[in-house]
Amino acid sequence: MAAQQTILVVDDVPENIDVLAGVLQADFKVKAATSGHRALKIARAEPAPDLILLDIMMPGMDGYEVCRRLKADERTRNIPILFVTALSDAVDEEKGLQLGAVDYISKPFSPPIALARIKNHLELKRHQDHLGQLVDERTRELEQTQAATIESMAVLAEYRDPETGGHIRRTQNYVRSLARHLQQQAKHRANLSPETITLLYRSAPLHDIGKVGIPDHILLKPGPLTDQEFIEMKRHAKYGHDAILAAEKKLGHNLSFLRYGREIAYSHHEKWDGSGYPQGLAGDAIPLSGRLMAIADVYDALISKRVYKPPFPHAKAVAIIREGRGCHFDPDLVDGFLELSEEFRQIALRYADFEEERQALSSEASTI
Repeated sequence: MAAQQTILVVDDVPENIDVLAGVLQADFKVKAATSGHRALKIARAEPAPDLILLDIMMPGMDGYEVCRRLKADERTRNIPILFVTALSDAVDEEKGLQLGAVDYISKPFSPPIALARIKNHLELKRHQDHLGQLVDERTRELEQTQAATIESMAVLAEYRDPETGGHIRRTQNYVRSLARHLQQQAKHRANLSPETITLLYRSAPLHDIGKVGIPDHILLKPGPLTDQEFIEMKRHAKYGHDAILAAEKKLGHNLSFLRYGREIAYSHHEKWDGSGYPQGLAGDAIPLSGRLMAIADVYDALISKRVYKPPFPHAKAVAIIREGRGCHFDPDLVDGFLELSEEFRQIALRYADFEEERQALSSEASTI
């Protein structure tokens, strides 16, 4: 059996509340308030009423002000409000409806008609709530599908490159940390909404997905690459871009959640001064997503153990990033990185692959 719905009756005259309660109590649970302040307190408490019958002419805080405050509060804005009033001027009705009320019941009222209108609005609210639940469930399903798709694609690169390990988890956390820091700056705020930052975090693991197209003798080579081998290795940026673009075309560009992954894969080796690859982009022509990933990727490569090098100390990695300010990296992002360097170090410690890396990261505090 469905729970009994609750109606809050607000009127400064107790006798008026008694009349409405007499009409409603057979079908609903009734709560009452004789002032605007009391009405707001009851409406904001849990469980919230399903509908509010609100008198307009009350001392202190009138019904219009109560309505305005209810609609301004996220906790109460979706509760249907019906004004119950002796006012009959069209201007009064228009004002109430503009404030967000759904209907008027004029005094004196016919109990059967008033009850029917109340039930109609409650039924409409029930359908709206159900629709909202369906939308929320569908949104969660889509988000889970998007996350699973990105993670599955990223795992391909991880399987191909045995040295990645925690690299994926570290870099996506670096990117999120730096993006959140930039979000506080007016220059970047419009491009870094919470939703965008979430997508950047999820998409960051796709930065090296193009390595699936690199031959094993190059990708897994334990020593330095020849010039020709390096030319082939650099093609992973284009391979990653093309693979994600193909998926985007099937999903539809306007709704694609892979755009940031494509940008990151294609542009994270570009350099601020234009000397990077594959396009030789410079400055703001490099997507912000790629500029974020560039710092995350280089820092992580420096503090990570590789077959051809030991992990660099954190201080040395920070110094190298600083030296790249304005040539390799976006100056704004380097400044943010320097402020967050200790946070980067903690992320690296949390997801370190080897004890040697932990020792190098723990041997010094971030005092730079």
